[in-house]
Amino acid sequence: MYPKLILIEGLPGFGKSTTAQLVYDILTETGIRAQLFLEGNLDHPADYDGVACLAEAEYDELLGMWADSRHILSPRTTVHDSHYLVEYLKIIDEHGPLIPKEALDLLTRNDVYELPLAQNRELITARWRQFAEKALQGADTYVFDCCFIQNPVTMGMIKHGAAVEDIISYTLELEAITAGLNPLLMYIDQDDLEHSFRKAVRDRPLEWSEGFIEYYTKQGYGFKHGHQGLDGTLRVLEARLKLEKIIYNRINMHKIKVNNSSYDLPAYKQDLAGRLAGYLELE
Repeated sequence: MYPKLILIEGLPGFGKSTTAQLVYDILTETGIRAQLFLEGNLDHPADYDGVACLAEAEYDELLGMWADSRHILSPRTTVHDSHYLVEYLKIIDEHGPLIPKEALDLLTRNDVYELPLAQNRELITARWRQFAEKALQGADTYVFDCCFIQNPVTMGMIKHGAAVEDIISYTLELEAITAGLNPLLMYIDQDDLEHSFRKAVRDRPLEWSEGFIEYYTKQGYGFKHGHQGLDGTLRVLEARLKLEKIIYNRINMHKIKVNNSSYDLPAYKQDLAGRLAGYLELE
């Protein structure tokens, strides 16, 4: 069976999204039905991007803050173990000007990725189980950009400064959940981490780099180690890369490393197609 799940991982600026798009293109050109989910996709089937997790009392508080909002919230809310999962970024897209500031503040501070690590892990692993059960019954191959290793590492290391084994076990749990999909992990490498990240800083909007640096240095691992500014962020990324290499070596699924240092898209696509060929042969 060819993979029903292809996971694209690597550090920021290494070309994960580009790789994911190229892999999707290769699959479809090969005649394989595929679905691509890039970072930030609010319809991601295995992640909670832009979703708030509220206790019942908090949900009641939200309804009290926002008069006549039940008909807006209900279609974007599901219940999980007595908690209310609210797709608040979709609500902002649809009804932004109508949302009272205090309601918006309540939703954003209860984002799934603002929760304690244990609660985040519980919700995310449950989400992955739902996805794996559904995907196993379908014919499509899913291509996921950076939510398999990156999210546990970002939550565990960057945000909370958690113990290494806790972060590794989080990722290994996701591996176990997806085992039936015959997953393939493609890890994107670069020859020069600093060059690649500085290029990303130059190429992307200033708001991105400012937010990224603050996230990496004002909490968790970066804060504990006194790292500051762009140089401090690079030190955190170096530590993250070491941890991700450990995780990569601990994972037992099919996996390959690809190098994207040349930024030569035609050559890179050809290399990816060659590396994928053996995994895409039908039984």
